[in-house]
Amino acid sequence: MARVQLEEVRKVYENGFVAVHGASVDIADGEFVVLVGPSGCGKSTTLRMIAGLESITSGTLKIGDSVVNDLPPKDRDIAMVFQNYALYPHMSVFDNMAFGLKLRKYPKSDIKSRVEEAADILGIASILDRKPKQLSGGQRQRVAVGRAIVRKPQVFLFDEPLSNLDAKLRVQMRTEISKLHRRLGATMVYVTHDQVEAMTMGDRIVVMKDGIVQQVDAPLSLYNHPTNQFVAGFIGSPSMNFITGEFKQSNGRAMVVVDDGLSVDIGRIPEASVTEGGRIAVGIRPENITTADAGSGRGIPMTLDVVEPMGNEIVIYASHGGQHVVARLQPQALPEPGATIHLVPNPEHMHYFNAETGGVLGKAG
Repeated sequence: MARVQLEEVRKVYENGFVAVHGASVDIADGEFVVLVGPSGCGKSTTLRMIAGLESITSGTLKIGDSVVNDLPPKDRDIAMVFQNYALYPHMSVFDNMAFGLKLRKYPKSDIKSRVEEAADILGIASILDRKPKQLSGGQRQRVAVGRAIVRKPQVFLFDEPLSNLDAKLRVQMRTEISKLHRRLGATMVYVTHDQVEAMTMGDRIVVMKDGIVQQVDAPLSLYNHPTNQFVAGFIGSPSMNFITGEFKQSNGRAMVVVDDGLSVDIGRIPEASVTEGGRIAVGIRPENITTADAGSGRGIPMTLDVVEPMGNEIVIYASHGGQHVVARLQPQALPEPGATIHLVPNPEHMHYFNAETGGVLGKAG
């Protein structure tokens, strides 16, 4: 296995479009790193540059101790698992997994032992004689992963490998890939647009937007300490709520005054973070919101729009003017949609951002 280093790697196409702006990421030997972001953020382009399927405009890419900018894919000692599996329909599972080794003229005995070992790891030893059309989506995905395993490469690359599977099978397969990583101790780089996949699978996550790396961190650090408003809103499901307005202070308490006159108590923030009258965006995650009785004088009065009972919790959607809030609540009796509900955000779990730049301002103190 090997370390992968991207140093100010850029990709600019002939028409001048900059797909990746100076990405710098250091992936340790044996680490599982996930590239995540919305469509068009540059994550797949970055992965394809690592694979050698896209040229690098500038910057340096190292795999192990070698600079591989100009090496063809076959000489980089990597294996890639694609979104569409790319299995040969006329070949058996065994032959699909063995094909790359046969091209490299490995001895038949070595090929047989490698394929059988990979099949045993993935639980597909009983289907080695089947053709792809006889397999389920999950089995085809395992075959595609097995074809990569038999190579015993320095680095495994995954390009949204689970996006074609149904929801239940995606959960199962992401567990299997995580177990596979622990078993092989391999360096893996995984691309997805699904932030739940990223949070549950990666040792570290690289969040990208518009070709720019926004933050590189462990899952819980990203969740609890986002570096900007984009990361805060992208990581987490349902996503973080934002209340945007004018910052005010009164009697040692901080308030945000929303455009329609609504005032929300946001506790205290460092004095140097924002000036009186400046516009801020206050972030609060859905699980850090509770409800209050109408006569208590507490909470933000909002119109209850939608109630989603989930069994172990209730997800509600509420609004006030242009402000929309999602809350995850303990099972409880709630009024009918259209009624007023009082929501109480916990100031200890608020995040503060510059409403103009999106940069983080600080935590409640």
